[in-house]
Amino acid sequence: MSKIRKLYYFDKKNAREMVAFLNNGDNYASKIMFNPLLPLHHMLPLRFKTLPESYILKDGKNIKGMITVAPTKSPLKQMEIQKLLFEENMYDDAGELVQFAVSKYKAMGAASIIVRIDDYLPELINLFTSRCGFSQISYEKLWYVKNADINSFDQTKFRDFRNSDASAVANLYNDALLSHFRPLLSKDLKEFKENLLRGLSYYSEYKYVIKDKNPKNIAGYLSIKTSDNENYMLDFLLDSWVGIDIDEIVGFAQSQISKRSKKYSLFIRTKKYTQQGAKYEEEFLEKNYTCVQNQMVLTNSSARIINEAEHSGKFTVLGQFYGLSGANVNLS
Repeated sequence: MSKIRKLYYFDKKNAREMVAFLNNGDNYASKIMFNPLLPLHHMLPLRFKTLPESYILKDGKNIKGMITVAPTKSPLKQMEIQKLLFEENMYDDAGELVQFAVSKYKAMGAASIIVRIDDYLPELINLFTSRCGFSQISYEKLWYVKNADINSFDQTKFRDFRNSDASAVANLYNDALLSHFRPLLSKDLKEFKENLLRGLSYYSEYKYVIKDKNPKNIAGYLSIKTSDNENYMLDFLLDSWVGIDIDEIVGFAQSQISKRSKKYSLFIRTKKYTQQGAKYEEEFLEKNYTCVQNQMVLTNSSARIINEAEHSGKFTVLGQFYGLSGANVNLS
């Protein structure tokens, strides 16, 4: 008989075998699945959770599947399904794990659960939408950056992010959203502020702002994340009224990464639910960036979208993409 329970330390050997096909499987298991603070973390109320939590579906001694759910900084208590692993075509097992996670965290007070799924997995998308009550929001694309000029930026335009910038960055983010997505995806300043528990995160994040002529304002915001110091994810927000060259942003990001890693890959995420998302996609194509992932964004939420969204191996894996070298990255 199958049952779902927390992932314990003594599951480490079996769990490592399950993720062995991932190039960063050992790193993933050590940093995310078996953090020594997780037993205490499971007992915390939802508002204090900062780390991903994993659950496994077992049949006797065999692990049939696993799900990892992480909190976001959202004041609306939004959770994110970061990983879902299950045996090939065993969608009943996957559905059981998803429904367990949704029920558990909504009972704890979560307002919504969000998940990103590669668009080449239609059966998995159907599982979430038909069986688990999720609905599509929009699309996100991930681009591999190449042929960028690391020196093509003005250093004086950039500075480190400060907590006092959080309000301005939150306004920049919310203004960038298409209006009908704001009830689901808007953020407040708390989500951008650094907190005392940042050192417990499984990834490193470096944040910067682009200066505006008016010292009270900012013209843009950059976030660079990595979980393995080899693959870096760049997210940026720009004031639509300020003309900023993308090459400058990429050049500055690469200059900061190169201080920490000699060999690395840089990726940029574009979001179809933002006003400039389609424009950036066109620009990246012109620059010969390579789209390495196209994901549908789904949510299980009581909030409603005003307008219709615009449609544009042995294991089935959610939350993973493979770079040009075969490396895989988990940066949600």
